[in-house]
Amino acid sequence: MFLMGECCLLRMVVLNLDNLVSFLSSMESLPMSLLRAVIPATAKKQLRIGLEYLQSMSLRMALREQGLWELYDQLGWIAPDLKKQYTSFDIDSEYLLLNVRGMHAFQIALVNDAILSIDSADEPTVLVDIGDSAGTHIRYLHELHKDKDLKCLSVNVDKEAVQRIREKGLEAVQAWAEDLPSLGVKAGIFISFEMLEHLPNPIQFLRNLSYHTSCQALVITVPYLVQSRIGLHQIRNDIRKHHNPENTHIFELCPADWRLLFMHAGWAVKRERLYLQYPRRSMFRLMKTVWRTVDFEGFWGAILTRDHSWSDLCSNEL
Repeated sequence: MFLMGECCLLRMVVLNLDNLVSFLSSMESLPMSLLRAVIPATAKKQLRIGLEYLQSMSLRMALREQGLWELYDQLGWIAPDLKKQYTSFDIDSEYLLLNVRGMHAFQIALVNDAILSIDSADEPTVLVDIGDSAGTHIRYLHELHKDKDLKCLSVNVDKEAVQRIREKGLEAVQAWAEDLPSLGVKAGIFISFEMLEHLPNPIQFLRNLSYHTSCQALVITVPYLVQSRIGLHQIRNDIRKHHNPENTHIFELCPADWRLLFMHAGWAVKRERLYLQYPRRSMFRLMKTVWRTVDFEGFWGAILTRDHSWSDLCSNEL
């Protein structure tokens, strides 16, 4: 329940949300290099603080509305410290912690469904996390599925990420995702979170997993966009700094286009789910424009099963 002061602040925020949305909408068409040049440093700091406060409120409301808050809490007990989740930056604020763990709750909810849906018989369930950056999801799953014989492997091309995972006593392999079949990696479930958009050739990667493994499910999540686009935001925003696969998006597709690509590459969508970073049933639905401007509206995920009914029609690509 909100305290009186928080209620007054919330009313003030809602009253000014339209103005913020209008302002950010006007920014969408401006190059980021120009915005960085014209906005003073002190103003940037204050804008960031205010924006992160609104985003945090939006995320809390969204997680509750979408039935993910209880799982969010559970994950916090399992892995309270996410500071070194990524190689390129630290999770060093309450907002970033809320943002990342909220996304984790969405991802783990999908994996939980996949684990319950596959036929593991009397054998261990082998799960491979492709693009794992810190071993955090593996820790979540071991704790949440103590009653199951779950064997996990993390895979990442980033040497630092692999080292972080191994330091936690978890098994990890440094490799390109496309090379997994040739390494003889066998899994009942593959999981891949916010990784496909980083690959230069996602079709070949997906076809390799479909045709050269016997997995029962592939769980993926990607940024949610209404309209597909090429990422390459460093070039788009004229940021002339070194970048690596972890912080470079190439293909940012809408769900409809991902579905087509999956069918072409040998997969069928068994289940899908959309996670929005704003609530749909309050005034904070206006945050949709804010999220679209500064990040993504949300994330889309699917549980895939191998299906060659379409991909066999272009088998010469194998």
